[in-house]
Amino acid sequence: MITVTETAASQIKRVAEQKGWSDAGLRFGLKDGGCSGYAYLIEFEEKADAEDLVHEQHGARVFIHPMHLVFVEGSTIDWKIDPFTSQFEVTNPQAKRFCGCGESFDV
Repeated sequence: MITVTETAASQIKRVAEQKGWSDAGLRFGLKDGGCSGYAYLIEFEEKADAEDLVHEQHGARVFIHPMHLVFVEGSTIDWKIDPFTSQFEVTNPQAKRFCGCGESFDV
């Protein structure tokens, strides 16, 4: 399915605890956007939807709608911190072409 690094899992759990959500997780999928067609959907949600696939790794939950799985299968979600920003970073073997700014991709 997907891989969640320990660093990303720690961040997911930290945000869920801050919000007081016991069944919370990270929504991971795609949305239309950018010049290459798709951008990642990464949002915190209080609980999974009934049709979601729930992936748990290192104690963190990730919710994926089944329609999106084919496009994100094999992806790795990591949490990166640099001097200017901190954010989830996705490595997706399904991505074939990226836009110039790196914000969108095509599969």
